[in-house]
Amino acid sequence: MSKRADLIKQMLEMQKKSIAYEQENGVDMKDYYVPDEKHPLFQYREKYAELADQVNAMAHDDKGSKRFY
Repeated sequence: MSKRADLIKQMLEMQKKSIAYEQENGVDMKDYYVPDEKHPLFQYREKYAELADQVNAMAHDDKGSKRFY
């Protein structure tokens, strides 16, 4: 499996777990944006954004395009 496919697989698993947790327990905005260390969503947004950024960078490298911030 390619590195990109592995990253996408991780992202999809994270989404699946997040959705299942939300459907089962509901999610307060505080728990989504600033969960404590024991909460299942702790660092979810940061980790997901990191993986998405890596996939995005790989796509740009493949196409030879530049990323603008």
